[in-house]
Amino acid sequence: MTERREPVSATSHEERELKFGGVELAHLRDRLLELQAERVAPPAFEDNWIFDRGKGELQKEGAVLRLRVDGHGAQITLKGPASWEESTKVRSELETRLDDAEVMQEILRRLGYKVHRRYQKMREEWRLGAVVISLDHTPIGDFAEFEGQGADKLAKRCGLVPEEAEKRSYLELYEDHVKANPGEPPDMVFK
Repeated sequence: MTERREPVSATSHEERELKFGGVELAHLRDRLLELQAERVAPPAFEDNWIFDRGKGELQKEGAVLRLRVDGHGAQITLKGPASWEESTKVRSELETRLDDAEVMQEILRRLGYKVHRRYQKMREEWRLGAVVISLDHTPIGDFAEFEGQGADKLAKRCGLVPEEAEKRSYLELYEDHVKANPGEPPDMVFK
């Protein structure tokens, strides 16, 4: 007799995000404490694989299919094309938690998807009201992401300027880094 599992639910929502590079994470952490933000998760290693088909079909559409393994487990995410509301990146996002990332990788491979890119980071998560703040240490520097309704207002309260938010994704940032630093590995991973 096989064990019956409860169905895994997926979450669909609109991602609203601002990303800032060159952030002094210790200073921002202190500011979040002053504002009485709650630390949701301590720093945890995160490994991300971006999958695509053919000659980058999803990338050409502006979509992203990502498999992530982090301190919470594994999840698969499909992001739609990005649009901009002033400095805030807005895109649809459909994601669900997984029991086994390796099985999901094999399913994707059998469906014709291949790992297109990979990136890693150390992420510490905070929350204040409806906004999630991620403090990211990456192989190319430190970043902060503010996600949720009111992210721009909270970023201002933390001393950041929404109009100066980074418009590039981590993969785009890394591509530019490799162009400026030939000889770097093709993926954004810790050495």
